[in-house]
Amino acid sequence: MNRKPIFAANWKMNKGPSQTEDFVKSFLSKLQGQDFPCEIVIAPPFVSLAKLADLLHSATAGQNAHAIQIAAQNCSEHDSGAYTGEVSVLMLREFFTHYVILGHSERRSIYGETDAVINAKMKKALETNLKPIFCIGETLAEREGGKLESVLRTQVTEGLKDLTEKDLAETVIAYEPVWAIGTGVTATSQQAQDAHAFVRSLVAELYGADTASRIRIQYGGSVKPNNAAELMACPDIDGALIGGAALEPQSFLEIIRNGTGE
Repeated sequence: MNRKPIFAANWKMNKGPSQTEDFVKSFLSKLQGQDFPCEIVIAPPFVSLAKLADLLHSATAGQNAHAIQIAAQNCSEHDSGAYTGEVSVLMLREFFTHYVILGHSERRSIYGETDAVINAKMKKALETNLKPIFCIGETLAEREGGKLESVLRTQVTEGLKDLTEKDLAETVIAYEPVWAIGTGVTATSQQAQDAHAFVRSLVAELYGADTASRIRIQYGGSVKPNNAAELMACPDIDGALIGGAALEPQSFLEIIRNGTGE
């Protein structure tokens, strides 16, 4: 199955509007004239979505701005109402947002988001044609305790609960071993491939082999220019969700270049 790789920059709580402008202008200048066989996604903080949208839509076609998709880092499971500090999917759509990151380990561990909450957010996003980047992954204690497969099975089963095959066609899964996020420690290519293959087998159990063969599964966890090629060469890895290494334009570009072999 020919799955188009997807490389997404998750800036987390970094880069306000002015820094976003600096990054995008630099990145577009480096991207000019290059046509990578992948999707490129940038997920800035909420306050920088408008600036990112304006920059990408005002840039010339020659700068390949059309190849960059916009993502949000989270969304509410509610449409509107008394939810101070929350942002709805309808608001995100006004910024030409295509993707939304849901279930990130930081949302799970710091803010206590449960599988049920994440599932509700998945459904809400899909209702408005916002494509989820659905994050899953185990902690070091869970891996060392032999719970890798049970943790992933629960996260996948509960997170995708009641979604349809059509919904899965609009969804990207991001496998992120929690112990490798922002630590500088990366899963070996074999560890990553084994986990991705297992996740794909879970999707096959739930939705059939055809859906499983089509869904894209990214790897996230200390992806850098020097390990991107080896990780992306794995048959079940379809791109990367990148944190710290995507905060600098040249580093992000090199990950994409090395990961696609261009």
